[in-house]
Amino acid sequence: MFRLNVPAHLASYAGLAPATRSSGSSIHGEQPSRRGNKQLKRAFFLSAFAALADPASRTYYDKKISQGKHHTQALLCLARRRADVLFAMLRDGTFYEPQPAAVT
Repeated sequence: MFRLNVPAHLASYAGLAPATRSSGSSIHGEQPSRRGNKQLKRAFFLSAFAALADPASRTYYDKKISQGKHHTQALLCLARRRADVLFAMLRDGTFYEPQPAAVT
């Protein structure tokens, strides 16, 4: 049985956590992981895409775009954030309660 102790474990299991590519002394930086549960990753990705209609999610997506991320990278960040929220809901046994978008 796979044990999820922290939100990063869920993200890693779903393939949403970044992976460092390295070979010997060469480190190629952080890239999206090609590992993980492909169906779960797709579910989070599609969930993030659908969440763009939500003002709070759209604000987060726009913030990532303004930081120079491409559309797919920003969606991946949003998917990771949604995975963290899902983990907290499972841990606490609560339902999702939308939060108002933060004005920055």
